[in-house]
Amino acid sequence: MQTLSVTTKSQFHCVNITSQIQKVLKDSGVKNGLITLFVPHTTAAITINEGADPSVIHDIISELDKIIPLSNNYQHLEGNSAAHIKSSLVGCSETILIENGTLVLGTWQAIFFCEFDGPRNRKVLLKIIEE
Repeated sequence: MQTLSVTTKSQFHCVNITSQIQKVLKDSGVKNGLITLFVPHTTAAITINEGADPSVIHDIISELDKIIPLSNNYQHLEGNSAAHIKSSLVGCSETILIENGTLVLGTWQAIFFCEFDGPRNRKVLLKIIEE
């Protein structure tokens, strides 16, 4: 297992980590198999979506904010319930195919670390399973 460090710069921040994941894969020498990405934080998530147009991620964050507002009579005392809920909806893991030493992603797909309670220093755990 390997660890990727991610630094977020604001309360809500999605960071494209595709190139960092691809570098870890290249350094591993694995040509075919699977890579599992796991976010060990309860107020952050990971997702795959369009990486070519940054307005897509902006729109996702905007819509999540509409359906899960920052303040809404939550019972959790830390004041970050919205972040916990967003993390649960988006999810804490992704598994991606590896073929010929490359992540198998669609033309426009990218991997995003999603921060919902930042700014913070976070991590993504990676496990590469060789075919």
